[in-house]
Amino acid sequence: MKIVLENMSKTELVRLIDGQNLRLKEQNLKLIGQNSRLKKQDSKLQKQDSKLQKQNSELQKQKLEIQEQKYLIAQLRRMLFGSKRERFEEDDSTQGVIPFEDYATREQKQDETPVKEIITYERKKPKRHQGRNKLPENLPVIEHIVEPEEDTLGMIKIGEERTEILEYTPEKFFKLVIVRPKYAVKEENQSLELASDNKNVVIAELPSRPIPKCLAGNSLLGAIAINKYIDHLPIYRQRQIFNRSDIEIAASTIDSWIAHLGKLFKPLYQRLAQEVKSQTYLQADETTTKVLDKNKKGKTHLGYYWAYYAPLAGAVVFDYQKGRGAEAPRAFLDHYNGYLQTDGYQVYKQYYANDRVIHLACWAHVRRKFEHALDNNKEIAERVLLEIQKLYSIERKTKELSARETKELRLNEALPIINALGKYLGHKRNLVLPTSKTGKAIAYSTSLWSSLQNYLYEGNLQIDNNLIENKIRPIALGRKNYLFAGSHNGAERSAMFYSFFSCCKLNNINPKKWMVYVLANIADYPANKTHELLPHIIDPKKIENHREFWERKM
Repeated sequence: MKIVLENMSKTELVRLIDGQNLRLKEQNLKLIGQNSRLKKQDSKLQKQDSKLQKQNSELQKQKLEIQEQKYLIAQLRRMLFGSKRERFEEDDSTQGVIPFEDYATREQKQDETPVKEIITYERKKPKRHQGRNKLPENLPVIEHIVEPEEDTLGMIKIGEERTEILEYTPEKFFKLVIVRPKYAVKEENQSLELASDNKNVVIAELPSRPIPKCLAGNSLLGAIAINKYIDHLPIYRQRQIFNRSDIEIAASTIDSWIAHLGKLFKPLYQRLAQEVKSQTYLQADETTTKVLDKNKKGKTHLGYYWAYYAPLAGAVVFDYQKGRGAEAPRAFLDHYNGYLQTDGYQVYKQYYANDRVIHLACWAHVRRKFEHALDNNKEIAERVLLEIQKLYSIERKTKELSARETKELRLNEALPIINALGKYLGHKRNLVLPTSKTGKAIAYSTSLWSSLQNYLYEGNLQIDNNLIENKIRPIALGRKNYLFAGSHNGAERSAMFYSFFSCCKLNNINPKKWMVYVLANIADYPANKTHELLPHIIDPKKIENHREFWERKM
């Protein structure tokens, strides 16, 4: 019903207003109650939202951990089961491969129509086993005749069956006694006693020995060095082996023998260093070693073996230095001229910044940088790794080619890939965070780009410095057994013998035979011809035909 305010009295109007005010108060109270409930609900929602955010954060962390674990597993699988050249294997066979030519104008089109790389291979059937290998003809033979248990009296022998078995007897100690008869001229009517007092006594010269008055012969000295620097047996373990043969030699005595060997071989080591420095192509790398230092009580000094490998000469030198700073390689490289291949360590910049040295970077290090970036930007990392894989595929084609043919192949096939890859990295450089793994990988590569291309221009150069890294692995093995070198002088001796034995391995020289031959000849060898004793120069026939003076009469 419509209320006509004009017809109402003052009292009725007051009542109406009071009623309206009462209803407004009731509504206001309801709204206050509803607002309070909404605030409570909002608080609950905020708490739930906070919990959800925490849960989301934990989930993100778990996802990152899972990705890291997956990447670690992939790295371990590659290390365990991958090829020796560390080739990158594409995870997804449908992964697109960018044709990098004129990349900037064609990127969008490429994203719409990804290119698929089809990889084909042939599986070779394993050859049937041809039976066990024949034993060398020069091995000594001991025949053991086994007669049948039956009585063979009156029987005729119609043949025999021969079964060859390879047996082994550890090296045995024996005592070598050098007997030198003494003679004197007996004059007429002179007694034997008077004749013996004659100054004109005739006696043979004592055979030349590398260490005068040393108890150990050449074979034993060589065996100790081989055991220590090739088989990585510390002196105390060698003494344990000797003790099983009832031979007790003090550790200090063996240490003195090794110290004498160091002095004896030092001129030969210096000549080896000169030979390596004279080469026009070197690979360089360094590795650590712990050394006892009398000035650091209770602590070891972290020293460095600097390795210099001449691939064309088949020679390597290890140079021990106390540090890893810029001054460490100066003694070796200050006057070097030629190609120098390194991993990009800043210390080497002082050499390839001049005109005398041409720097070669290492594609294996670039590959590792992008492998580490797979969990950061998979798209960029995989595309770069695929292009690097192509470069290594080209290198596998060069195994049977001459240096001239290798250079021609690289310029025709590898150079276009490298140029296109450089454009791609230049385009992507500003699209990633500089501090990210991908950004660091791109920065590392582009900063060395000209050095990464230099291997193309000489067929004898290597695409990476994996060869030098292989040479320093024995040091890592020795480090696990020795734990530390006894002194800086001891570390220098180790570097010396690591150099010699690595050269033996490179040139297929038996290190023990080489050691025995050098020990037998080095004391009397002409000083101007000592380089002829180096493993990469020596005539292998001399080593094989060598017999110790006492062996010649056996």
